[in-house]
Amino acid sequence: MKFAPAQITLAVLVALSGSAFAQTAAPAAEPVDPVSYNISAVSNYKYRGQDQDTSKTRGFKPALQGGVDYAHASGFYVGNWNSTVNFLAPNGDKANVEVDLYGGYKFPLGDFGMDVGALTYIYPGATKSNTTELYAAATYGPVTAKYSGTVSKGYFGVGESSSDGRGTGYLNLAFAQEVMPKVTLKASVGSTMFTSAGKVAAVAGVNYVDYSIGAAYDLGEGMSVTGFYAGGNKKNLITGFQEGGLKSINQGTFIVMLTKAI
Repeated sequence: MKFAPAQITLAVLVALSGSAFAQTAAPAAEPVDPVSYNISAVSNYKYRGQDQDTSKTRGFKPALQGGVDYAHASGFYVGNWNSTVNFLAPNGDKANVEVDLYGGYKFPLGDFGMDVGALTYIYPGATKSNTTELYAAATYGPVTAKYSGTVSKGYFGVGESSSDGRGTGYLNLAFAQEVMPKVTLKASVGSTMFTSAGKVAAVAGVNYVDYSIGAAYDLGEGMSVTGFYAGGNKKNLITGFQEGGLKSINQGTFIVMLTKAI
């Protein structure tokens, strides 16, 4: 869950009316392809301030990512996104792949762009870390506020056996604005909020804040490169489980990502 995880672009169709003095109708616009694809290589996959490769405290932790999205003109969408990961779940199961499945509906509400939906994170080989959330987001200009609430028993393995992970919330505020041709400034801050039972189930579980700031450069032909610094005020794993006794795994890190969108 993905500076998040971790995003879907919905084409907006604008109908242009012809001039009252036009002698012939304007040619029909080319149809927008509702299916899009993306693939990325990233130097470190962090999600909500947490490294998704916990095999070592520091160093290069590359991940390969990619997905496919279908966006209908009505506003409904579905998609799949995947990433390599490398961590042990609290019960000792090994996770090497993350598979995200999501669907929702985007619609205008006054000056706001609204987005509601559901997202399931699946970890083959470490199924007790599987997590399902419902989310709602509102965008106004360059700012988006999004809240995600856990409806599965566990939150990425926290409280899975006791349902204490259910009810964990995540609130994120993101900013994205083109500041010069081909350059988009991006920043976000998020807060993970456990229930009282969730804090106990996480052993070292406390509410914490994550952040990221950086910029993306459009290379053309669907290629872009993004550089950003990401971290959080909690350096240990939210589960309290440290592979190999490693401490302070989630250090603030400068991350580079290369993406190709089709």
